[in-house]
Parts: sequence; C-alpha cells; structure tokens
Amino acid sequence: MTSSKRPIVIGVAGGTGSGKTTVSQAILSRVGPSRIAFLQHDSYYRELRDLSMEERTRFNFDHPASLDNELLAAHLDALCAGAAVDVPIYDFVRYTRQEQSMHVTPHPVILVEGILIFAERALRDRMDVKIYVDADADMRFIRRLRRDISERGRSIESIIEQYLSTVRPMHLEFVEPTKRYADIIIPRGGLNAIAIDMVVARVERLLAEAHLTPQADVEASEGAA
Repeated sequence: MTSSKRPIVIGVAGGTGSGKTTVSQAILSRVGPSRIAFLQHDSYYRELRDLSMEERTRFNFDHPASLDNELLAAHLDALCAGAAVDVPIYDFVRYTRQEQSMHVTPHPVILVEGILIFAERALRDRMDVKIYVDADADMRFIRRLRRDISERGRSIESIIEQYLSTVRPMHLEFVEPTKRYADIIIPRGGLNAIAIDMVVARVERLLAEAHLTPQADVEASEGAA
C-alpha cells in the first residue's frame, strides 16, 4: 500500500450460516483482492492445546471469550499503521492453531468477518463500516450443518448437540443483539444481490473519497456505470 491514508476498516457480522462469507467474497471479488486485507475472526480462536480432546469438544466456541480479540485488535492496528501481520491458521478438527500462519499485508481496505466482531467494543471502535448479514434461523442451521460435515469432519449428532447447547443460546445472547451496532443490515444473507451492489458501491465511494483508489480504477468504474 503506497498511500499514507488510513485504510478503511469494514466489519461483516451475522449469525452462523447467515451468508457472511458470501457477502465478504462478493466485496473481495468486486472491489478487488489486491486492494483488500481480509481477516476472519475464526482464525483467532484461542489455543486449546493444553486441554484434552474431550475438553476441547465441550469448549464453548460461540462465546466471545473463546476468541483472542486482543490479537485481532493488535493486527488491525498494525495493518492500519502500514505493517504486515501473521494471522493464525486454526485447525477445526484438532481445535488448535497450526504451526504455520498466513502473512497478510496492508491494503487500502481491511475486511473483517465473524459472528462476534461487533460484540467486542474494542473491535467495533476500529471499524468504519459495520455490516450485519441477516437470515432465517432454519436456513442458517442447514448451512452450518452442511459446512461442518463437509469442511470440519463432524457428525450430524455432534453438530445438532453443539447447536442446541451453545450455538443457538449464544446467538440469542451475544450475536443477535449486535445488530443494533450495524450501519447496514443485509436481509436474506448472500442471496440479496441488490444489497450487495449497494455495499460494493459504498466501498468504492469511500475509497475514492479517501483517495485510496487509483485514478484509473475510478475512471474504469465510472465508465462501466
């Protein structure tokens, strides 16, 4: 990033399976990955290496205390200051951080995604735009079920048990209330193409206003419009 301007920090929150990743990927692909540093809150789960596997499986991953928000806040500050960061890679099968990390360099936009990013004031205060992706509970559960089976190797029984014991109650207590902090609420999750168009247009305007968009990009965008 060559500009001395502070990056624009965008947060995308919402319940599990709401379509946050779909919205984030739409922003990435249309604004341009070369202009965005993308951080996922899931990468910042606390290290559970000292716990037994049985204790790890019983750990409440849907409580704000399960996440290393201090490290994420430090990484946001570093990126805003023009420094690169090494983001943890979390192993959701063993519930531990992997030895390797992901090197993320600063860009004009910092995009942060996660169900609980608005629950922590220190994170909210660092965000310029806060987006809450909303979706019906049944659709969110179905999407989570499919994801945890295909990507995380979990059984249907364990997914249902976790959903009833921690996911649903933590959503009602910690996630849903953070909707009030959102600047933009996107209903119907990632299926709302009109809302995503509006979000992308807003990001482009912010970049142009902050002089973080190369003039060629601005002219190309205006020409396409």
